[in-house]
Amino acid sequence: MIHEVDEALRRLIEESGIAGSGVEVVFDAPTSDWAARRSAPTVCVFLYDIREDNTRRGSSAGEVYDDDGFVVARRAPARWFELTYLVTAWAGRPQDEHRLLSQVLACLVSTDTLAPHLLTGSLSELGLIVGLDAGGTGLDAPAASDVWSALGGELKASLGVRVRAPLAGIRQAAAPPVTEGLLVRALPRSGPDDAEAARRLRYDEVSPPGPEGFGGSRERRPAPARRRRRGDRQP
Repeated sequence: MIHEVDEALRRLIEESGIAGSGVEVVFDAPTSDWAARRSAPTVCVFLYDIREDNTRRGSSAGEVYDDDGFVVARRAPARWFELTYLVTAWAGRPQDEHRLLSQVLACLVSTDTLAPHLLTGSLSELGLIVGLDAGGTGLDAPAASDVWSALGGELKASLGVRVRAPLAGIRQAAAPPVTEGLLVRALPRSGPDDAEAARRLRYDEVSPPGPEGFGGSRERRPAPARRRRRGDRQP
C-alpha cells in the first residue's frame, strides 16, 4: 500500500505541470550526502512517519464475488494508516526552490482526496476514499526540526503532507458452491469397494438442484391440505 501512495503522490505532483519543466520527483531521504549529489531541480517527498488510525478499525469481513455472482473469497476489513511526508524543493537558488515549492503547495492544498485515476493496485481495487491533508503534520507526528536533526542536514523550508490510506485485509478463498446431494456408501467392512452400492440421498421436501446447486433458489412445494377433524364446523 505504501508504494501505491507514493505513486499516487508522484502522479499528482507531476500533473501540476512540474513534469513538463524537467523537475524530478523522488522519495529519497534528504540527507546531506544526498543533497551534495543532487544536480537537477528536484521535489523530494520523504516518508518519515506511519501510524494506524484505530478509530477506523472495523470488524466485519467483506465478500468477493466472481463474474457469475458466486462468493469466491472473504476478506478481512481494511486497516487505515496515516502516512506523513516531508516535501522539499531543491534547485540552484533559494528563489527557484521557493517558486517550485509554491507550485507544489498550490497543487496539494487544493486536493482533499486522491482522484481514482491516481490510484493503482490495492488502492484502486478497494475503491475507498484516500484522504490528503497538506500544510500540517498534526500533533502526533514528529516535528520537522526533529526530522532534519535525525537526517543530519540543515533545516530547510518544507511542507508537511499526511495521507490516510487503507491497507487491504487478508483474503481467504471460500469453498465452492454445493451442486450435488450427499453421497452415502453402505458396504460390509470386508466387502469390495463397489461403486454401484453407493446411493445418493433422496430429498422429498425439495426440488432437484438447479444449475446453481442446492445453494441456489428453488421452488417450494405447496403445503399439504389440512385434514378436517370430526368436530370442525363447516364455513
